[in-house]
Amino acid sequence: MGRGRTGGFQNDAADSGGATAENAQPTGPVLSVTEAAILKIKNLIVDGALRPGDRLPTQDRLATQLGLSRSSLREAVSALTLLGVLDARQGDGTYVTSLRPELLVSVIGYIVDLHQDSSLLELFEVRRVLEPAASALAATRITDDELAGVRDCLIRMEHLSDPEELVAGDMEFHDCIVRASGNATLASVVRGFSQQTSRVHVWRMAALAGVPEWTRSQHQAIYRALAAHDAQMVLAAETVHVAESELWLRRYLDSK
Repeated sequence: MGRGRTGGFQNDAADSGGATAENAQPTGPVLSVTEAAILKIKNLIVDGALRPGDRLPTQDRLATQLGLSRSSLREAVSALTLLGVLDARQGDGTYVTSLRPELLVSVIGYIVDLHQDSSLLELFEVRRVLEPAASALAATRITDDELAGVRDCLIRMEHLSDPEELVAGDMEFHDCIVRASGNATLASVVRGFSQQTSRVHVWRMAALAGVPEWTRSQHQAIYRALAAHDAQMVLAAETVHVAESELWLRRYLDSK
């Protein structure tokens, strides 16, 4: 999706300074002007007035329809564009995206990126819950072609020695597996957490002898369980795989 600037509305007149419904006193929880504008646009989508792929009315029309100023409407469109709900195309207008779940949950990656090292353990705990479960689901659904793709990842990793390249290969291996779960939403969520915890794997690969070999051994065990379509074995092998890095991080942080 090409996310443009919020100039995607057609040309309109300058902002008016008149009073609008957004200035009315709230009767419920107090929302900022932008939050109220976001909620109103969201309601149009939820109610079916705007559907995936629809073009939004011009800025003037939509502002009048929703009782908003043009400035608050622009801020709301900007926020919803970042969230993957809207696609603002410069010179063409603003459209509702496909609203595919994997598109909408991709914002988790932005949130996860803001975590500090001190909260990495929480990210690992989330990953330890989600990734093994997604992989176990994949064991029941993976196709022969998808299994071949996982095997190709293993083969490529055999020739890697640089810690960062090994971790990139590790992420590709696990991403191939969770995508085979057939649940794009789950795969996107897992990917968001895996990407942020990847730097811990780099540290561990560089700091400890034997970790690359251990990682390859674990991958082989996971692959064999996948090939056998044994969901419980995949769940167990993946849990051990993720938990080992989490345990190393706990010890590392405790020693600081």
